[in-house]
Amino acid sequence: MSMEDAAVTVLKRAVELDTCSRFQESLICYQEGIQILLNVLKGINEILVITVTTDESKKTAYREKIDQYMNRAELIKKRVNQDKEEGKYHEQIKIKENDTGYSFERVFKPYINENLTEVYVEDPYIRSIHQLYNFLRFCEMLLKGSCKVKTIRLLTSPDEGENASQQKSALYEIEESLKVHGIVLTTEYSSTIHDREIRFNNGWIIKIGRGLDYFKKPKGRFSVGYCDYDLRQCHETTIDVFHVKHTKIM
Repeated sequence: MSMEDAAVTVLKRAVELDTCSRFQESLICYQEGIQILLNVLKGINEILVITVTTDESKKTAYREKIDQYMNRAELIKKRVNQDKEEGKYHEQIKIKENDTGYSFERVFKPYINENLTEVYVEDPYIRSIHQLYNFLRFCEMLLKGSCKVKTIRLLTSPDEGENASQQKSALYEIEESLKVHGIVLTTEYSSTIHDREIRFNNGWIIKIGRGLDYFKKPKGRFSVGYCDYDLRQCHETTIDVFHVKHTKIM
């Protein structure tokens, strides 16, 4: 895919998200798409320097498009910041049955930044093997993100059946593995919790109807979607995103 095609793809996604009032996500896409167009315009890619950026009419068209997208991105940024200041920010994402394209990276990336240092996960269903793997993937996503997470706090319900030891040993293994990366994982158990939410100490609160367990079981270990969660089909669920100035972690 050329840089031009990449810009078109990202900006098309930005417009779609903008139309659906998913402003924080659309802002990220606008910014990424604008940067790609700026790279094309500056002639960073050698092929495009020869075939595109030497064409003055195309340069002018790029500048006009960049200005349009930058103006829209700036308006969205002002709106989001104002809503955040007033404590009114709320957007909703509806995932339909069998939808794809909702990996943890896709869902959480717009709300991760360098100010994020602590994460609180409240999810009663981090018990069975696939749920434990979901939590591990979530932690891996944080490690790869543009943040400086130092603490992850998990509140879940205990597995009181025959797999109780499996739950505790898996979470202990995740805890020890995260230590290597400078992250402290603490786990607490409650038999009465039923809410599912994730709180970031940069102010974002994400409530997912099914918690982290919104992916369908793949047809097999060698089926598309087994490794790449963007290709994994989802259960129907709703994601509500809020922002508050001060997020209480515990």
